[in-house]
Amino acid sequence: MKNENGAWAYWVQEPGRSKLVSMSLAKPAEHEVRIRTLYSAISLGTERLVFSGAVPESQYESMRAPFQDGDFPGPVKYGYSNVGRVEAGPQELIGRVVFCLYPHQDNYVVPQDAVVPVPKTVPATRAVLAANMETAINGLWDVPPVVGSKVIVVGAGVLGCLMAYLVSKIPGVEVQLVDIDSEKASVAKAFGIQFAEPGLASSEADMVIHASGTSEGLATAFQLAGFEATILEMSWFGSHTVSLPLGESFHVKRLRLQSSQVGTLGTTQRARWDRRRRLILALELLTDEMLDKLFSGQSDFENLPSTMERLMLEPQGHLCHRVVYPGADVNASSGEGGE
Repeated sequence: MKNENGAWAYWVQEPGRSKLVSMSLAKPAEHEVRIRTLYSAISLGTERLVFSGAVPESQYESMRAPFQDGDFPGPVKYGYSNVGRVEAGPQELIGRVVFCLYPHQDNYVVPQDAVVPVPKTVPATRAVLAANMETAINGLWDVPPVVGSKVIVVGAGVLGCLMAYLVSKIPGVEVQLVDIDSEKASVAKAFGIQFAEPGLASSEADMVIHASGTSEGLATAFQLAGFEATILEMSWFGSHTVSLPLGESFHVKRLRLQSSQVGTLGTTQRARWDRRRRLILALELLTDEMLDKLFSGQSDFENLPSTMERLMLEPQGHLCHRVVYPGADVNASSGEGGE
């Protein structure tokens, strides 16, 4: 895997086929940094659509990752959860562990302002959740839960769990996490959140967050919503058509379906925040060691093509999958993000 003057990067060559590709790497210019990757994370929902070629042509531009190379459906280098150590650049950053919205690649060069230092209180192993946390924050900016409300989250994937976790911190809010996989109950229990399978879920919610990525999950969200409630749609379906039960109680309940997408800052904070400030907040909210429950596995970077194929074909039951790069310490304690 050595590449003395370059890097190895993960590329989807065509739908259903991927490999590691040797790439050249330029020396960092002024105001640039060179990063040696420690960990990256596989975003199962989005990356499954990329791997299978299910990104709609109409969304090719809007779905580009910040440092994506190539184009959909492939060959394309895609990803956005990368934690690494600065090896070259401004003196004050040398040796710092940083987060970057960069694809799966063992080392890379980016502008200095594209990286955010990981807080000392957040281990590098957990910091790869920052992109998911940022998405969760943005969704709750689009539809902010209010004190004392009843919130149901349908879909206990990483994003759904993070949103339930954040909402549970609001005083007086009752939160329930709903999923067809009963094994997800252990994560809800660790977070101190109620769990239910769809048939046993509560109802008459003030707000329902949908994050299952399935039509059935969205239909469940409609069923669990109370009068004049809002359903916040956090799933992205790519080119898949979704069927909605608009002929049942949708109109009688006067329901509102609200989309959210992390590429645009959430409505309530848009006038005062920027993306970098939002990402800094996401990292700061990863101090709780309970969030380590959101990792369901990890594997070495050199095995990423076979790992991705396995996860894409059998996504059920998986949460966040961490990719470990040469030189990373998987047993690193909290504080690895510091100086």
